[in-house]
Amino acid sequence: MEALYLLFSIVSTTLTSFILSLILPFRLLLHRLFPPSTTTDATTSIALYDGTVWHERRRPVHHSFKYSVRYAFIDLDRTPHSPPHHLSPQQARDIAQTNGPVFLLTIPPSVGYEQNPLSLYYCYNKEGSTTTLSKCIAEVTNTPWGERVQFLFNPSSDTVAKPLHVSPFMDMLGNWSIRTSTPGDNLVVNISVKHPKLGDYFTASLTANKVSSSSIEHMVFFWLMPHKVAIWIYWHALKLWWKNVVFIQHPRYGNSSYKEDAMARDKSLACCQAFETQRNDVDFDSIVKKNDRWFRWIDAKWPWC
Repeated sequence: MEALYLLFSIVSTTLTSFILSLILPFRLLLHRLFPPSTTTDATTSIALYDGTVWHERRRPVHHSFKYSVRYAFIDLDRTPHSPPHHLSPQQARDIAQTNGPVFLLTIPPSVGYEQNPLSLYYCYNKEGSTTTLSKCIAEVTNTPWGERVQFLFNPSSDTVAKPLHVSPFMDMLGNWSIRTSTPGDNLVVNISVKHPKLGDYFTASLTANKVSSSSIEHMVFFWLMPHKVAIWIYWHALKLWWKNVVFIQHPRYGNSSYKEDAMARDKSLACCQAFETQRNDVDFDSIVKKNDRWFRWIDAKWPWC
């Protein structure tokens, strides 16, 4: 059933994106002839980053690759239109317990398709005239299932027990070490995986530079960007399969309590005591509050759920 749905999804997405790509030049022409009144606000609330994603797997076989990627860095308090299917700035502040601006680093949808392995919310604190990055919220989406997990982490350095089945070639054991720089003219995000048997066997990074966005049409800048990311994911999954890396079924088929297991493993890490939840007025679906970590799982639409 999942294989049939995946095939149908690929075909329908291809057709939709092809049709919308044909319409794109006409949308650009209308956009220039009749610019919306919110053009200035939309331009100043979004910064553009152009960079490279790099993956390296060292065990049980060596496999590495890199690809170009483009991200939007969105001021959620100033944007005229909040990105769909993401946290609002106030929700992010409630979760992070911060009082300053909130920015979202993400790949926007393009011609009818969205593909975002990792989005990050940067939550700042304001003290007088000083604004500093305090906490981040990661939003990880797995492919092809489309499930999401959100969790709070310390941007300078943090470790979280793996809470989501992100690849059919990785089991649920292991911890993610994650850190990110404060976004400026450049941006760096580093993630590594430490496994109880394989050790430090996987590393991923994003390095990006801010580009001038004053004369860039966002529809052109991000055209087919989600599609390119998906192609890289599927292509290198095929390469791992060809290298005889063991295919691992989604844990929901063999362990329905894998989320609770992840929380228990995360609690044993004894990280992030500064994130202890002190408020009880944050009430979202599927939120789990713990003494040292905030998690939220978001199921995919049928038939993946």
